[in-house]
Amino acid sequence: MKLAPLASSLSACLIAAHTCLVGAALALATPAAAETLDKVSFGTNWVAEAEHGGFFQALADGTYRRYGLDVTIVPGGPNVNNRILLIAGKLDFFMTANTLQSFDAVANKVPVVAVAAMFQKDPQVFLAHPESKVTKLEDLKPLTLFVSKEGIASYFQWLKSDYGFSEDKVKPYTFNAQPFLADPKSAMQGYVSSEPYAVEKRAGFKPTVLLLADYGFDAYSTLIETRLNLVDSKPDLVRRFVDASIIGWYNYLYGDNKPGNDMIKKLNPDMTDELLAYSVKAMRDHGIVDSGDAVKDGIGAMSDARMASFFDKMVRAGVVRRDIDYRKAYTLRFINKGVGLDLRPKP
Repeated sequence: MKLAPLASSLSACLIAAHTCLVGAALALATPAAAETLDKVSFGTNWVAEAEHGGFFQALADGTYRRYGLDVTIVPGGPNVNNRILLIAGKLDFFMTANTLQSFDAVANKVPVVAVAAMFQKDPQVFLAHPESKVTKLEDLKPLTLFVSKEGIASYFQWLKSDYGFSEDKVKPYTFNAQPFLADPKSAMQGYVSSEPYAVEKRAGFKPTVLLLADYGFDAYSTLIETRLNLVDSKPDLVRRFVDASIIGWYNYLYGDNKPGNDMIKKLNPDMTDELLAYSVKAMRDHGIVDSGDAVKDGIGAMSDARMASFFDKMVRAGVVRRDIDYRKAYTLRFINKGVGLDLRPKP
């Protein structure tokens, strides 16, 4: 389930009732190839933002076209359910939020599968006031914690089972920072690439930020999901979309990402250059995209061991059932091939 970033939710009211279609009609940096392009539709799970930047980059700079694809990106939003459109066959690919959604698909016999994980680390964080002297996860226990209902059902169950947290200190988080700002003895959930920026701009202080992934919450995030029948019938199409998206992410993180950012800003005018730059830096600094197995296997990497580890944690936390075959949630067929490694800056 997507835990929407505050900076994005502030803009959602402007575009909530509208699904934007981004297609090949937009001006691209690379001319169309002579051969016929395969039409592909890809739905994100929130409004256009830096956390989707690699996909927009691959569209804007012509990478998808170079891979023989005519891609349409369909942004999500609070009133848009692109995953349903994927399942119904209206979209070819979907950007699912995290591994838990993939496990849920197996549990409910939904015929979809994750084919790549663009984020090695889930961006979920807790923000605390500097004066609370928080330096590690356990320091949050005495504080009032603002957690969304989605968070309670997912990562907070892990905090309870692995770190002994209690729901007694939890209050509802409604993606409004004001209750957190008003209480220095509180902490608030967020995304490492957005909420810290929003709090600093609004309140004038840099919050303490704890990334749950650094404490063992090892879910993958921002996965590419597709239907099983597409994997079976058009594996080359799936491979090309995954490879081109990987290249898009390398270019967005390390190259000239102006084409991708210009497209994001066109779709979501509240995305400023300053916020986009902050988000990209945060993703780089915290290894959100390019860390772990991605260092040797390339962006998008997944592993059986990592999936098994996260499944065991979620079973122990009571979030998923032990009897589901979690291995059906993903495939390594299209990743771990080192695509794009030459685009990473040399140390």
